[in-house]
Amino acid sequence: MRYMMSLPAPVNIQETFQPSLELVTAMRKYTDDMRKAGVLLFAEGLHPSCKATRIRISNGKRVFTDGPFAEAKELIAGFWMIQVKSREEALEWASRCPLREGGVVEIRPLVENTDFPPELRSRTAGL
Repeated sequence: MRYMMSLPAPVNIQETFQPSLELVTAMRKYTDDMRKAGVLLFAEGLHPSCKATRIRISNGKRVFTDGPFAEAKELIAGFWMIQVKSREEALEWASRCPLREGGVVEIRPLVENTDFPPELRSRTAGL
């Protein structure tokens, strides 16, 4: 089973947040522990939304909006993709995340080909 573990960050701190050396070191160790255990598929941190662009469709046209995005409550600051045997194992790894006070880590299963009815399944791996 594959899961994405994401770190949402409130918009009001996401644009200016500077992690401490202690936090960066703890996150790197956590990621390395998952790599050594063989569950980590990949992990990335994301730049703040001031460097992002959103594309939406309005009246049949693409509208591009550069960040930051003040209307959002939370944005994703980073994520890990893991492959584990069960939801419980994913929760166990997520519970080890070195969060600061008030921090949140969210886990969500990835959509697998087998989640679709047979007639909608891809004949190749992935979607």
